[in-house]
Amino acid sequence: METRLRDALSQLESRRDAYLGYPVSKDFRFSDLADFLNVPLNNLGDPFSDSTWQMATREFEREVLADAADWLRAPTDNWWGYVANGGSEGNLYGLYLARELLPEAIVYFSQATHYSVSKNLHLLNMRHIMIRADEAGEMDYEDLRESIRINRDKPVVIFANIGTTMTEARDDLSRIQGILDELAISQRYIHSDAAFIGLAAPFMTPRPLFDFADGADSISISGHKFIGCPIPCGIVLARKSHVDRIARSIAYIGSLDTTISGSRNGLTPLMLWLRLKELGKEGMAKRVEESLALADWAEQRFSEAGIAVWRNPGAFTLVFPRPSDTVIRRFQLASEGQWSHVICVPGIQQKDIQALLDALREEETTAT
Repeated sequence: METRLRDALSQLESRRDAYLGYPVSKDFRFSDLADFLNVPLNNLGDPFSDSTWQMATREFEREVLADAADWLRAPTDNWWGYVANGGSEGNLYGLYLARELLPEAIVYFSQATHYSVSKNLHLLNMRHIMIRADEAGEMDYEDLRESIRINRDKPVVIFANIGTTMTEARDDLSRIQGILDELAISQRYIHSDAAFIGLAAPFMTPRPLFDFADGADSISISGHKFIGCPIPCGIVLARKSHVDRIARSIAYIGSLDTTISGSRNGLTPLMLWLRLKELGKEGMAKRVEESLALADWAEQRFSEAGIAVWRNPGAFTLVFPRPSDTVIRRFQLASEGQWSHVICVPGIQQKDIQALLDALREEETTAT
């Protein structure tokens, strides 16, 4: 057993050093939390409610949520959230909350939206309309305006992408709000899917328009992406006044039933807490600056190599023509159609980008 585990770890470490195509940071270590693996952690129920089950890390979870609420400019005394299993659960929660508040609403989302959202809409049985996206992946606002105009007798739920999967495109909440105002849509709900850049965006210049101060009613973030965590996890935040309308008390656990799942991971809040305390605002700002600098360098190197690379303004993601399957497998490049991408997350270095460029150059030389 020990040999097999050592071999598996060695193989995974080798694969970790090679991947360039997924938005998952590599620069973390959690050995200080090893002893927590020996206790049955379960953040059962609502993170802000006591429970008869006490093997939990709710105190740490609340601190994580408070930091996220501060960075995302949540309204004082009117926010709520929890640490979820990932960004997709956060999106499911945001849509669930919207459905309960506006059961007759139509959900509008772009064709560049993450694949899990269609599944979530099917699970929730919500009426929806897909909006065109431009070549860069941003929502087509004229198509959105016309679609809402035709159905303006129905409440509107906007599912906004704050960093699409393939191109890191960002939908503009200011333009979306302007359309809703223009069409006099009073019954509205906006959910921001900020899975990758949610906690990085507050430190970008210009700052993307996506958070509570910009009109969002709920926001979903993946904890294992830009922050870095060995276990998939996420943070979902929403306006507390919305959540209070659907909460219910459960006698069995002595807590409120406000989350998607009953039992919840008690280890990931510790990991997120540790990372946020280690980094702080200054550390996150530096993390963003260094990652964007690497993206700038990589874009220049791709261009110098004659590769048709492009990126959205201020993005960590570089898109370029799809290489051979051999190169895709070696560097674990996420690909769609004729395009692949590299994402400059913390932990990736210039030498890693250069190794990919060398492989692409060698492939081109062999082909000619």
